[in-house]
Amino acid sequence: MAEKLQQFESPDTAGKAAQALEAYQQTTDDLVGEKLTLNMGPSHPATHGVLRLVLELDGEVITKAEPDIGYLHRGDEKIAENMHYNQFVPYTDRLDYLAPLANNVAYACAVEKLMGWELPPRGKAVRIICCELARISAHLLGIGCYAMDVGAMTVFLYTFTQRETVYNLCEQISGARFTTSYTRVGGQTHDITPETIRAVETFCNEVSEAIDEVDNLLSRNKIFLDRTRDVGVISREDAIGYGITGPNLRASGVEFDMRKNHPYLGYEELDFDIPVGEVGDSYDRYLVRMEEMRQSIALLRQICGKMPAGPINVVDPKGGLPEKERVLMSMEELIHHFIVATQGIDAPEGEVYFGAENPKGELGFYINSKGGGVPHRLKIRSPSFANLSILPKMLPGHMVSDVVVILGSLDFVMGECDR
Repeated sequence: MAEKLQQFESPDTAGKAAQALEAYQQTTDDLVGEKLTLNMGPSHPATHGVLRLVLELDGEVITKAEPDIGYLHRGDEKIAENMHYNQFVPYTDRLDYLAPLANNVAYACAVEKLMGWELPPRGKAVRIICCELARISAHLLGIGCYAMDVGAMTVFLYTFTQRETVYNLCEQISGARFTTSYTRVGGQTHDITPETIRAVETFCNEVSEAIDEVDNLLSRNKIFLDRTRDVGVISREDAIGYGITGPNLRASGVEFDMRKNHPYLGYEELDFDIPVGEVGDSYDRYLVRMEEMRQSIALLRQICGKMPAGPINVVDPKGGLPEKERVLMSMEELIHHFIVATQGIDAPEGEVYFGAENPKGELGFYINSKGGGVPHRLKIRSPSFANLSILPKMLPGHMVSDVVVILGSLDFVMGECDR
C-alpha cells in the first residue's frame, strides 16, 4: 500500500494544499462583493442520499459550507428503548443499509457484552464471514459510485456485477438479499451450509480479478488522478480531532482499526494488514478502500479454509429460545419459549459500549440497562455522522466540482448519519 502511494505522492503535497487554501482564504477575506448561496441537496445525486449542503460561493470557489442533516431521521434510538433487544435487530439493517449484516453483528455483540455471553468458535467465524462480505459489498458500491461521480462509468459496471454476487451469498446465508436481520442476541437464526462456504471461496477468486481490473482502470488514470489528488486533504491531526474513523481516518496516516486495536470475534487470531495512506486526500481514501477489499478477501479465505465445527449460538438455558421440537413436546419448554418471546431476554443492570469496525468506520452501541428485556437507554455512535462533521473546514477553498469528488471519497450513508 505504501509503495503504491509513493508512486504518485510527494511528501509535501499536503503542505502545498494547506498553503494554497490559507492563501486563498486570506485573499477572500479582503474581497468586498456579493456572494452566492447555493443549496446542494437534499435531492441531488452527488450528495448520495438526503444530505443538504448550504454552500457560500465566490464565483466557483467555496468560501463557506454548512451541512444540513436530519432528513432521514427516524428516531431509531428511542424506538430501541421501547422494544425487546432482539426486536431491534431489523432496525439495525436500516442504519448503514449497504452493510446490514455488519450492523446486525455490531448490535448483537453490544447486547452480548451486557449479558456476559461469548459465542462458540463457529458462531464467531460465521459472523466474521458476514462482516467481511458486508465490507466488500459496501466498498464495491462506494468505489463504483465514486468513480461514476468522477466520470468513469465502466468501473461502476464492474463493481455492481460483483456486488450482485454478494447479495446472492447474503440470500444463501440469511434468506434475504438486502435487509437480512440474520443475527440474534446470542448467535444467528441458523447455521451456514458447506455449499455457501464453497460459494464464498469462489466469490473470493472472482472479485479479486474484478478489483485488479478496477485498479488498472483508475489507479493510473490521468483524469482520475487530476480530479482526486490533493483534493479534500484531511490532516492526521484534523482526522483525530473530528473523531473520523474507518478508511477516512486510515487514509490520513492513522493506523487504527477496531479489529486490530480492540479485537473481537477472534480477529486477533487472523492474519491481515491495515492499509494506511500518507497524504489524506481523496485519492488516498480510494487506495485504502481498494486494499481493504483485498484484506477482506484474505480474511474470508482464512475463515473458510479452517471453518470450526460445533454450535453457532450461546448455550444459555434462560436467555435463548429452546428448540422447536422440545417446545412441541414439553410444557416446561413451551412456558420458557412464551416468557422469552413475550418478555425478552432478562438482561442485568449496567451499562456497556461496544464498537465494531464497520465499512464506514466505528459503529458503536451504548446500552444503559435497568434490568429486564428492554434497554433503559440506547445510543448509536454512527461513523458517517462523525465523518461528515469535517465538511465545514474541508470544503472552503475548493471548487464546486470538487464537492462531488470529496463527498464520494468520504463514502457516507445518511441512514446511519441521521439514525
